[in-house]
Amino acid sequence: MKSSYTIPLAIIIGGIIVAIALYASVPKSATPSGGNPELVRPVVASDHILGNPTAKVMVVEYSDFNCSHCKAFNETMHQIIANEGVNGQVAWVYREFPLTEAPSDSFSHARAAECVAQVAGNDMFWKFETALFANQPVDPTNYGTIAKSAGVSGDAFAKCYSTASSTLDARIMADRQNALDMGAQGTPYSLILVANKPPVVMAGGYSYDAAKQLIDQALAN
Repeated sequence: MKSSYTIPLAIIIGGIIVAIALYASVPKSATPSGGNPELVRPVVASDHILGNPTAKVMVVEYSDFNCSHCKAFNETMHQIIANEGVNGQVAWVYREFPLTEAPSDSFSHARAAECVAQVAGNDMFWKFETALFANQPVDPTNYGTIAKSAGVSGDAFAKCYSTASSTLDARIMADRQNALDMGAQGTPYSLILVANKPPVVMAGGYSYDAAKQLIDQALAN
């Protein structure tokens, strides 16, 4: 019989690995001067996409699981997809933007979400990200419980999280750096993308009505 301490121990070990990775590689500033929204990385199949992957309108969000404004905007976007996305015209892309300048669990949360995506796929990622925001603030020792409630094997999650993964960490850092390069100064930072049109920036936690108005304009174009 496996010890009940397996998942908490794995999370502690994973936390140490994450701390080392952060010290070595995290950019020191989340508020660069300048920037250009057109530097947004193109949406690809490996992105976390909710809705039709070929939708006319893509809302690409750079978010932090520790951010209360992100939690509110997360609810907005779920409502957008449930309503405006029902006909396949609108989709939502989630990218990691952990704000790591101040001590927090932001990077750990991002790594946990990426582990869920790696071991259980895109649908489970969205269940897990919803649960992370719903339970905010989340103690990292509860990742295993949240993952299990979303339908992810606790053993598979623990193994992923506790094992040093340069691939996962690099993905998180690539998302974060892309946001910084565009000039993002906080979370959530989102862009409305339509082919052959300049990106429309939504900096901050837009309400449903405000986001819907911009998305409706994008659909009309």
